[in-house]
Amino acid sequence: MAAAARNPKITVPRLTPVRLEELRFDPAPDFQRGQRYDGVRYSRVSADDLELSGADFAECHFEGVSFNETQLRGATFRDCVLADMYAPVFTAARSTLRDVEIVNPRWGSAELFESGWQSVRIDSGKLDYVNLRGAKLTDVQISDCIINELDLGSCAATRVALKNCTIGTLDLGGAKLKDFDLRGTDFRVISGLGNLSGLVIDDYQLTLLAPLLASHLGVVVA
Repeated sequence: MAAAARNPKITVPRLTPVRLEELRFDPAPDFQRGQRYDGVRYSRVSADDLELSGADFAECHFEGVSFNETQLRGATFRDCVLADMYAPVFTAARSTLRDVEIVNPRWGSAELFESGWQSVRIDSGKLDYVNLRGAKLTDVQISDCIINELDLGSCAATRVALKNCTIGTLDLGGAKLKDFDLRGTDFRVISGLGNLSGLVIDDYQLTLLAPLLASHLGVVVA
C-alpha cells in the first residue's frame, strides 16, 4: 500500500495527431462571420479586426496568420494546425477547439473564457495573459511556453499537462482539477491554494509551494 501511495497512477493527455492532406490554398481569403471553412491552407494573411463570431474552421492549416483584435467569439476550430499565430489582442471567448495543434503562438491578451478545449496541444509559444476562466479543458498539453499570467479560475481541467513552461502567475481559484500535471514547469505565484486537489507536482515544486501553503493555512514557521 505504501508503494502505491508513493507512485500514484497519473493519466496523461490523450492527444489525437492532426493529419491534413490535399488542402486547398487560399492566398486572399474572404473571411465572414458565421461561415464554414473546410480543408483550406492559409499563409501569411491578416484577419485583423474582422468580425468572425461563430465561424467554423475544419481541417485547416494556418501559417503566420494574424488574428489581432479579431472577434472569434463562439468560433470553432476542428482538426486544425495554427503555426506562428500572431495576436497582441486575441478574442475568442466561448470558442471550441477540438483536435488542434498550436505551434509558436505570440499572444498578448488572450480572452478565451468559457471556451471548450479537447485534444489541444500548444508548443513553444510566448503568451502574456491567457484568460481561460470557466473553460472546460480535456486532454490538453502546453509545452516549452513562456506565460506571464495563466488564469484558470473556475475551469474544469482533466488530463492537462504543462511541460517545461515558465509561468509568472497561475490562478487556480475555484478550479476543478484531475490529473493536472505541472511537473517540470517553473512558476512564481500560484493563487487559489484551496483548489489544488488533482494537481501533480514534483519534489522541487513542493518546496516552492510550502511557504505559500503555510501562509494560506496561517501556519507560522519559526
